[in-house]
Amino acid sequence: MPQVVKMKELIVLSLDRTRQAVLAVLDDTLGLGGRAASFDDQTPLLGAVPELDSMAVVGLIAALEEHFGFYVGDDDIDGSTFETVGTLTHFVASKQAA
Repeated sequence: MPQVVKMKELIVLSLDRTRQAVLAVLDDTLGLGGRAASFDDQTPLLGAVPELDSMAVVGLIAALEEHFGFYVGDDDIDGSTFETVGTLTHFVASKQAA
């Protein structure tokens, strides 16, 4: 049982690191001037952050690909990917695990 707990802690730690990196990429790509530091998993993105328009989504995808070293295909994403910080973080984590 202790190994299961330790594994869960590692997953949470890994997801937290991914979230922090996603927030940094968001902040840099969208020019948020540090505002992303106050975002949490429930923070809405698409439709709520004015800087995240359709053109910015394309730039953000490219920045995420470059930062994390994965490829995002057209069929990999839809609007729900950018719904909240949490959905975007989980998307990035799933691409890293693939």
